[in-house]
Amino acid sequence: MTRTVSITPFKDQKPGTSGLRKKVPVFQAPGYTEAFIQSIFDSLEGFQGKTLVIGGDGRFYNREVIQTALRMAAANGFGRVLVGRGGILSTPAASHMIRKYEAFGGLILSASHNPGGPTEDFGIKYNISNGGPAPETITDAIYARTQVIDRYRIADFDDVDLDELGTFEGGGMTIEVVDPVADYAELMETLFDFGAIRALVSGGFRVAFDAMHAVTGPYASEILVRRLGVDPASVLNATPLEDFGGHHPDPNLVHARKLYDLMMSPEAPDFGAASDGDGDRNLIIGRGVFVTPSDSLAMLAANAHLAPGYKNGLKGIARSMPTSGAADRVAAKLGVEMHETPTGWKFFGNLLDAGRCTICGEESAGTGSDHVREKDGLWAVLLWLNILAVRKQSVMEIVRDHWAEYGRTYYSRHDYEAIDTGQANQLFSALEGKLDSLAGHQAGSLTIAKADSFTYHDPVDGSVSRNQGIRIFFEGGSRLVFRLSGTGTSGATLRVYMERHEPDPAHHDEETQEALAPVIEAAEALAEIRKWTGRDSPTVIT
Repeated sequence: MTRTVSITPFKDQKPGTSGLRKKVPVFQAPGYTEAFIQSIFDSLEGFQGKTLVIGGDGRFYNREVIQTALRMAAANGFGRVLVGRGGILSTPAASHMIRKYEAFGGLILSASHNPGGPTEDFGIKYNISNGGPAPETITDAIYARTQVIDRYRIADFDDVDLDELGTFEGGGMTIEVVDPVADYAELMETLFDFGAIRALVSGGFRVAFDAMHAVTGPYASEILVRRLGVDPASVLNATPLEDFGGHHPDPNLVHARKLYDLMMSPEAPDFGAASDGDGDRNLIIGRGVFVTPSDSLAMLAANAHLAPGYKNGLKGIARSMPTSGAADRVAAKLGVEMHETPTGWKFFGNLLDAGRCTICGEESAGTGSDHVREKDGLWAVLLWLNILAVRKQSVMEIVRDHWAEYGRTYYSRHDYEAIDTGQANQLFSALEGKLDSLAGHQAGSLTIAKADSFTYHDPVDGSVSRNQGIRIFFEGGSRLVFRLSGTGTSGATLRVYMERHEPDPAHHDEETQEALAPVIEAAEALAEIRKWTGRDSPTVIT
């Protein structure tokens, strides 16, 4: 039986760059989850009888929302749903599954790198048929629908056993509980030389991978341990937990500190990596060296031809605007297109679909390629391992060689989290008001060459995305970027990005924050962060 339930709209259901994210108690409010899912379905056309993919990162409330989504998908006319066993499906694996099985789209239940638990974060994101996040035309339509929605449709049938592989029927719809890892692992085998990586590992090369009690635990156990021969003890925190073990599943130097400390110790293995809540981000650390996400993108692009899946070279490289310009220098040497997009993986989708780029990345620990339409944490780890297996050098040696060839781009991001939204908006308004008059002026010890609010003109569909962040360019090549992030669930997060290119290898051993000191000083002089936020220092430095 299918029911239509009357509701009143919830005014706070505007999707951000990665869907709708709120605290669990918000999603638990009667009708809240249903209103948003129905608004997604109401904003789509032509899905009757088609396939929908559903899965999540295993965080608290994941299973309950999957049962609701299954009943609503049946009531709204989907013909089949593929759902990951245990409700588990990493974001890149979901993207691959949508593409492989030609699904109409997918619901990904995750708040990515945000904490999980009864009072922590939850999220719902819709991905389209190319496997990528819904573009702004769809998310805008979803939000518009949330403002006027007055009912949702739901079918009545018993809960599906998510822990049992098999095919079930509910509300006239076929429900298939599938292995969340198998299709993804097979895809990785087509891209990388698993034989070379196995030989590397069997020769004594040691790996440490921190799954952070999040979704990549089962993927790492299957691929790294069973298929590549990594010691099972080297996959840390491999069991997905609803609260991620009480930790923050964000693979950065704050939340993956134990891994970092291990990699900097005398007992360090040869290669360290971590992934986040839903498996789309990565952290790369060699023995004695942290590889920034911006550098990792550049180094992966420069060496991708060493992996079988990329042996014919790259069609182009794309990076988000706040990501450092390190990859630009690689693109210039390779003679391929370089694209600078707003933050948000959906902006890479058009470029990938049009064959305008092969590898893309964001400074926020996300890299990926045209194999899916999401960033992919394990993909980055495997490409690094493939490169290490072929070059037979350490991570440190590869990093040093890259800097010697392209110069070192010192880079850092300072996050001011959970600041008052009004104060954040005032800071931005004050800074925007200065932009037209900044050229030629001093900011600390640096001279401003130009400043703007970044506007992106999509070269594929001609769409325009304005106000994507403030860019300050200094004479000599340094750069400063300010953005307000849309990935949190409370208050606002001010992100400040700083970079300085240093071509001389004699100056490649400076401490990053010291090397960036003039740019950090300029950020405070321009934005008056202490004045507007009351903060003397960032919450997180990466």
